[in-house]
Amino acid sequence: MQQEKIWDADTAQRYDTPGTGMFAPEVLGPTVDRLAQLAGDGAALEFAIGTGRVAVPLAERGVSVTGIELSLPMVERLRTKADEATIPVVIGDMATAVAPGRFSLVYLVFNTISNLLTQDEQVRCFRNAARHLAPGGRFVIELWVPELRKLPPGQEATVWHSEPGYIGLDTYDVLRQHVVSHHFRFDETQQARLFRSPHRYIWPAELDLMARLAGFELETRHADWDGSVFTAESRSHVSVYRVLPV
Repeated sequence: MQQEKIWDADTAQRYDTPGTGMFAPEVLGPTVDRLAQLAGDGAALEFAIGTGRVAVPLAERGVSVTGIELSLPMVERLRTKADEATIPVVIGDMATAVAPGRFSLVYLVFNTISNLLTQDEQVRCFRNAARHLAPGGRFVIELWVPELRKLPPGQEATVWHSEPGYIGLDTYDVLRQHVVSHHFRFDETQQARLFRSPHRYIWPAELDLMARLAGFELETRHADWDGSVFTAESRSHVSVYRVLPV
């Protein structure tokens, strides 16, 4: 499954869910609050900006936001909310594409670094973030914690969410650290819609080593955007890395 084919026009059209899911105020509000605080008076760069879920409200807070995005249909969706002058976007891969300028903040939200399917690509993503940051700048990553403890011997899949009309499950390839997320949406009919996306999962310690290789140090790690304590039971984390002094 190539990323360009996954994030196509149909996916872009269905991606936004205003007021619910990852667009719910209780999810989006703390995210934007924290990123605005970290950006300060500087500019921010979002890797994989998508349809502007975070970038648009962040720009409305007065932060100068630029994006990098691989999917043209997702950017076209973004353009219905903000023009190029308001939120410039460079079309390209977040591991290699270069945006003009220097930034105080680069950020990757909602597990997106795992869309890069090799360790080398993920390391290059860190190095690309470092390339864009001014001295003392920060790179922020929101990422889920692999739930391998839920896999008994011989089982390759876990159901990570279930509610009326929706089931989310992951299938694991533990040798390659790969997982495919399956999102089933259905109603009272016998028809269901399936969306699948491949990922390479990363343990927090591995993520920290990638950061070191790119010239970062871990500044903070919390379980969520509200600043909850990260523990062995946390299902996700928000990690803030800072550029090491030369």
